[in-house]
Amino acid sequence: MSKIGFIWVGKLKEPFSTDGCAHYWKKLSRFFQLEESVIKDAPGKLPVQDKNKKEGEGILSKVKKGDILIILDEYGDRLTSRELARRVQKWTDAPNQRPVFVIGGPFGLSDEVKKAARHSIRLSDMTLPHELARLLLLEQLYRVGTIHKNMPYHHD
Repeated sequence: MSKIGFIWVGKLKEPFSTDGCAHYWKKLSRFFQLEESVIKDAPGKLPVQDKNKKEGEGILSKVKKGDILIILDEYGDRLTSRELARRVQKWTDAPNQRPVFVIGGPFGLSDEVKKAARHSIRLSDMTLPHELARLLLLEQLYRVGTIHKNMPYHHD
């Protein structure tokens, strides 16, 4: 079974996102071996740039050899679900590598994390709260799994 990793900043707080993410995590785990790292939010009193730097250091400390970092960013590639499915297939087919999706905190990602990323994708042209972005990503990756298995979940 192919592996997919996730690195997120902050714990889920809202019940809708906690329940939704648990729902799609369980469904997604039918298709992929999932691994997750949660980075603690930087202290609230820090200036935004310092928060991003501290969270970025935490993110980069969780990266393993062979990880393909894919950040979610407002300037990332626009993809359809089928395009994402093709990319995930390519990333999971790579020997000794695993795709690792990264979602930053409320203030985004540090420049260091952006530089370390091999790919950047967006979920929407609109700005999303990071908890909702996490839920959307898990749903889309579940959709990817159903596309790979030719299951009737995705409709063109």
